[in-house]
Amino acid sequence: MSSSWRTLILRIGEKSPEYGGVIDFKDHIDACFGAVRRELDHSHDDILTFLLQCSEQLPHKIPLYGTLIGLLNLEDEDFVKKVLENTQSSLQDALDSGDCNKIRVTMRFLTVLMCSKVIQPSSLVVIFETLLSSAATIVDDEKGNPSWQARADFYITCILSCLPWGGAELVEQIPEEIERVMVGIEAYLSIRRRVSDVGLSVFEDINKSNKLLVEQDFVEDLWSRIQDLAKNSWKLESVPRPHLLYEAQLVAGKSHDFGPIVCQEQPDNPVELSRINFGRQRHEAELKYPQRIRRLNVFSASKIEDLQPIDRFVVEEYLLDVLFYLNGCRKECAACMVGLPVPFRYEYLMAETIFSQLLLLPQPPFKPIYYTLVIIDLCKSLPGAFPAVVAGAVRALFDRISELDMDCRTRLILWFSHHLSNFQFIWPWEEWAYVLDLPKWAPQRVFVQEVLDREVRLSYWDKVKQSIESTPALEELLPPKGGPDFRYISDDGDKTEYTLSKELNSMVKGRKTAREIIIWLEETVIPVNGLDVCLRVVVQTLLDIGSKSFTHLITVLERYGQVIAKICPNEETQIMLISEVSSFWKNSAQTTAITIDRMMGYRLISNLAIVKWVFSPSNIDLFHTTDRLWEILRNALNKTHNRISDLRKEMANLKKSVVKAEKIAAMAKAELDGAESKLMLVDNEPVVGEHPAKMKRLISNAEKTKADEVSARESLESKEALFARALEENEALFLSLYKNFSNVLMERLHETFGEKTLDHKDGDSEAMAVDEDDTSAMETDKENGNSKRNSGYIIGEKEQWCLSTLGYVKAFSRQYASEIWPHMDKLEEEVVTESVHPLFRKAVYSGLRLQVDQ
Repeated sequence: MSSSWRTLILRIGEKSPEYGGVIDFKDHIDACFGAVRRELDHSHDDILTFLLQCSEQLPHKIPLYGTLIGLLNLEDEDFVKKVLENTQSSLQDALDSGDCNKIRVTMRFLTVLMCSKVIQPSSLVVIFETLLSSAATIVDDEKGNPSWQARADFYITCILSCLPWGGAELVEQIPEEIERVMVGIEAYLSIRRRVSDVGLSVFEDINKSNKLLVEQDFVEDLWSRIQDLAKNSWKLESVPRPHLLYEAQLVAGKSHDFGPIVCQEQPDNPVELSRINFGRQRHEAELKYPQRIRRLNVFSASKIEDLQPIDRFVVEEYLLDVLFYLNGCRKECAACMVGLPVPFRYEYLMAETIFSQLLLLPQPPFKPIYYTLVIIDLCKSLPGAFPAVVAGAVRALFDRISELDMDCRTRLILWFSHHLSNFQFIWPWEEWAYVLDLPKWAPQRVFVQEVLDREVRLSYWDKVKQSIESTPALEELLPPKGGPDFRYISDDGDKTEYTLSKELNSMVKGRKTAREIIIWLEETVIPVNGLDVCLRVVVQTLLDIGSKSFTHLITVLERYGQVIAKICPNEETQIMLISEVSSFWKNSAQTTAITIDRMMGYRLISNLAIVKWVFSPSNIDLFHTTDRLWEILRNALNKTHNRISDLRKEMANLKKSVVKAEKIAAMAKAELDGAESKLMLVDNEPVVGEHPAKMKRLISNAEKTKADEVSARESLESKEALFARALEENEALFLSLYKNFSNVLMERLHETFGEKTLDHKDGDSEAMAVDEDDTSAMETDKENGNSKRNSGYIIGEKEQWCLSTLGYVKAFSRQYASEIWPHMDKLEEEVVTESVHPLFRKAVYSGLRLQVDQ
């Protein structure tokens, strides 16, 4: 029975066997309190640690844990004092390190402890005022650093988000003090800058119905929800209040003071105040203190309108907490999401919250695969309700796909194809059959095409074809069926090249070394046929040998990569190499991407060559109709980014090693110096130094530790040199990327839009819009799985090409902002100059969340 108290603490509030499969908060608290009280003397420290761990990592149960601690306060004040000491230490550590989730959850925990009479209400207000004071200082133009407003906003949201859990008690017990806090928050809101969603909005254009939603940013929205809660006498359904069941008992407990906390010192203002320096610091602050959620609002208001605004906020908090803290155990995560302590249904809100995380910009908190698994588990946990809700979300997003940010569009394609692969690829494709009547560049048509392509990757062509039997015409959008397109499969073409390919094939099968093949090429092939023929024959033949499987490809590249490197030493030949790979695997976008990625990994292709190939004339016309080229470019940028990230980590570890080696060497030197300074008698004569054997050992140790220190320093210097070179390559990469973007966009933007911006463009929204009078009818159709959006897409091809390419400019700028900011001065000097089209400048700056000069 030694572990029973653990299980009871862990499963409190759940419909679990430990509690008889029934949820009754009083029975649960009584049973848990009895078990914990019995074990408190024997397992004091274990209970303390486990209880605090559960309070942090299961924050939707905090009211239950707060009440339990309140009851323990009546029995063992010393235990509760230790709870508060540990909590104070934990909160201070979180503030020092900027651990947003721990700060927010710990403050909620303290609010609930105040409700259970464990801490003084005035102590909680002191914490609020400490955060409020720091926030107000940060946004002060004279005393503070407004570029770090993200931290100030976070502190204010922490205060406001505590009030659903304890606002009623604070107003009842210390009305003047909490009113002082509210007035302070109102004053803060009056001096802060409203945060724009530019560059981070999931939808490019805001519909009329959503205009009200952008009149407030996240902090202002939360403030209005709290004001509504206050007007409603602090009554809400989503927060359980089990402490009221024990009010008569808890009031007899001693309320403790809570130790003081200190907020981080604010970062210094940049030496030179400029738009770019301000933007750099704001970017750093927003990375450290990101906005937790950006609501999608994809469902009609009728699905969630029964909820009070504050109840919606609280349920979102529950869901985000569960997703964050239970990310390592998906089954438990799904179970907790389904069993939140609220008395109303929330499937639509749950789906919308998960999709908001999957599509969160600039990055979701976890890899998209995590949200895929959670949605799958929820569909299996709630088979009668959740699959239909997910399908409704997909339809709503599909209807607005032309407005969807390009990065979000890619994530949605990857998620949807993976999701369908777990449910036998079943989907009512007949609903979307009308996309075949749309032009090849229409976003809805491209979406269906890309989803089918990804499905084929996850299964096989015939299986996916079978899944669209209800709409056989969609087979037109399936990727080509078939394997590689080997140029020399027969001698119908150039017989010389065919013969050379056969000869090379025989040499490889005969286990000839890379060196022997290079000599054959240099002495026999290149002098007679030229480099172009040589490159074509070698690449096509080696790819054919490696085409049977991924393992075959890796083996060929490892054995004969030197041959490819020899004939492709520069960017020009590497571009030819990539073209041959693309031609060989033209029927498989996946294998093309994998092969190019592997070749980059073996340093056979540079990232600059990939950029130039993507922007080559033959590829430019495909920018708006396929993801194939963008996938290759994303892979190249990711690999470059990962190399730099790995070098940063290695340098950080080496710096620690150097410090450790210096410390050990200094100790060995000190020990040696101490020994040498001692006097000892040898043959009745005073001699400086200790015993010769010991001195020899000390000298040897000092030399060894010094050598280790030197070795560690040399390793660090070597890594720093590699890092410096990597940063130079990174700068060249992004300059090349943006120059190519600028070059291909310049003429087409002027031709399509002149010098205008997109503000005049109504076509995109009209193409996918419906009259307001038809909105309710459309919602009914969507519920029944009937989509009637079969009207033509009215955006022309040139305009769509510009819109798609600008969307990728913004997406890349946002995704790699941390790598771009250090080179921003040079980027503005060489690429984003006065002469570029205003739409290109807007796309770059939007991705970096930098204000465009008017």
